[in-house]
Amino acid sequence: MSELTNVLLVDDNSKYLKDALPFYGYEVTSVCDGVQALKELSRNNKFDIVLLDVMMPNMDGWQTLKAIRSAEKTKDLPVIMLTAVNEDQKMVSGLKIGADDYIIKPFILPNLLARMEAVLRRSRRSGKPSETLANQPCTDILTSKEKEVLQMISKGASNKQIADKMFVKEVTIKTHLNSIYKKLKVENRTQAVLVAMQTDLVK
Repeated sequence: MSELTNVLLVDDNSKYLKDALPFYGYEVTSVCDGVQALKELSRNNKFDIVLLDVMMPNMDGWQTLKAIRSAEKTKDLPVIMLTAVNEDQKMVSGLKIGADDYIIKPFILPNLLARMEAVLRRSRRSGKPSETLANQPCTDILTSKEKEVLQMISKGASNKQIADKMFVKEVTIKTHLNSIYKKLKVENRTQAVLVAMQTDLVK
């Protein structure tokens, strides 16, 4: 990179990323909790992206994300959540609050780097919607039933709740989900919701 990308790393166990990211052209500022992160963001306007751990002392990642999104200065700042908790409903909640992406710990560094670059690309092209979504899966290929399932997932509904509401068996919902994952080229319901939000299928 010709110009360093500035990362705010918010993690109470950040040594690995703090040491590794500079080798890939990132300038890293590290803080250990959400309170420090908000102080850093309030006095410093240089950051391009935030890597935000969920489990932290004093102020957790979800509270910190809400504060970032509610402040005029940082409301559009790209944020990737780092979490050891692989719970779909919590991840969907995070996406609804305004996370741009998430990655499960432990992760492979190249995977994180790829996610960071994708989020940064979307952020830089935010004024050009057609370019922003050019390389993203198209939700127009989903059936009306699949879109209905996806919208309910985005509200945190379980497979059983969706099945009850649609008057079908739970296995039918699983079939719909597998089709959604294949069409959107994702691996799980949280990633599917993220794509749907990025393409304005759900709000």
